[in-house]
Amino acid sequence: MSQKNEESRRPYELGRRLEQMDQSRAAILRAARAQLESGGYQQLTMSSLAAESGVTRQTVHNLFGTKTAVLEALFDLIALEGGMEKMREAMTQPTADGMLERFVEVFCGFWSAHRVLHRRIHGIGAIDPEFGSAIEARNRRRLSAAARIAGRFGTPEPERKAAVLAALTSFEFFDALCQNAPESQANAIVLELARKVLGSPSVA
Repeated sequence: MSQKNEESRRPYELGRRLEQMDQSRAAILRAARAQLESGGYQQLTMSSLAAESGVTRQTVHNLFGTKTAVLEALFDLIALEGGMEKMREAMTQPTADGMLERFVEVFCGFWSAHRVLHRRIHGIGAIDPEFGSAIEARNRRRLSAAARIAGRFGTPEPERKAAVLAALTSFEFFDALCQNAPESQANAIVLELARKVLGSPSVA
């Protein structure tokens, strides 16, 4: 084979390897989700992920490195499926109340989309310090967004009220609320409580 032909094949072969890598990654994440939903955290191992997804254990390690990294990638995928990309739209609403309404809607929708899986994931965070840190980082981002909303309302004690808003939009509160109320009503209940906490916006 000439050098020119060999060079022309390289991008094609690289593209094919990347495609296979994407397929393997997706298969591993599907396996992780299925194992969490059916068996829980203890049954999820690098070996079980490899067996379930049809790849080698080394491939799982090469693509993710650790079990925690697999879970973080799965959480990111769930976030995408659960509509978390709408947060950008929520945080750019022209009014303070519009921002609050969309913020609550996004998180209630997100928790509702995969409620059982979220329960498993948060349970893992309670017993695995490394993964718990990853969840806490996401909680801090929600608190930061809540602080922006509280700031737009211009209410007294914005830090305390931001903390309350972050708590009202947490999975733990949503899950507890839905023990006694239908999920379809959760959004309205959380929004009503959040408005009572923040008061009337001072910015139109």
